Amino acid sequence: MDEPTPPAPPRSLSAMELQRRLAEGEPLRIVDVREDRELEEARLPHPVVHLPLSRSGEWIPELETLLDRQQPVVVLCHAGVRSWHFACWLMQEQGYGEVWNLQGGIDAWSREVDPRVPRY
Repeated sequence: MDEPTPPAPPRSLSAMELQRRLAEGEPLRIVDVREDRELEEARLPHPVVHLPLSRSGEWIPELETLLDRQQPVVVLCHAGVRSWHFACWLMQEQGYGEVWNLQGGIDAWSREVDPRVPRY
């Protein structure tokens, strides 16, 4: 009997590629998993769904209404580590299909796309 194939991991997306896709009007759902104070310090100039990992008990029951399974999801954090874990969880445990991790997080966005976004 064959073992089931595990889901593919999320794909990485560079800050420049995210900017290009947003500029082209691609319907991406951006999820920011950083904490409140981090979001206050630096944020993307685009709408995001804020799902701080420390408060997952609050938003997990609402996940189906917060994220459309048919819409591509891009996850970000400060440097790309927390978002990678969350993206893996979305795909492997929650069954979301098209999930991207912003490589380098908000820090990469600040360095590569928009230096007006503060670095911390």
